[in-house]
Amino acid sequence: MGFFDSDIVQQEAKQLFEDYQALIQLGNSYGKFDREGKKLFIEQMEAMMDRYRVFMKRFELSEDFMAQMTVEQLKTQLNQFGITPQQMFDQMQMTLERMKSELELY
Repeated sequence: MGFFDSDIVQQEAKQLFEDYQALIQLGNSYGKFDREGKKLFIEQMEAMMDRYRVFMKRFELSEDFMAQMTVEQLKTQLNQFGITPQQMFDQMQMTLERMKSELELY
């Protein structure tokens, strides 16, 4: 069975994408959130990033051709912006850390 033939993988990918889209949509109103709302949003983004890291690691560790092609496509796309997948995750984490530190100022 191929990596993408798994119902579990398909469901997890679908759920991850939907959750990410919902958080991004919610993030458009971040500036209007009170302090607790901002904390909750940051926590949810951190949890999302953890889920995404695990999902991507599964791709990397899979010997399935399509999974490896997906990893290579991501690397190629990110390379166009001059970054690696690890740098992408690091940048996202730094952004969340900055958001947390801004909350501590209030």
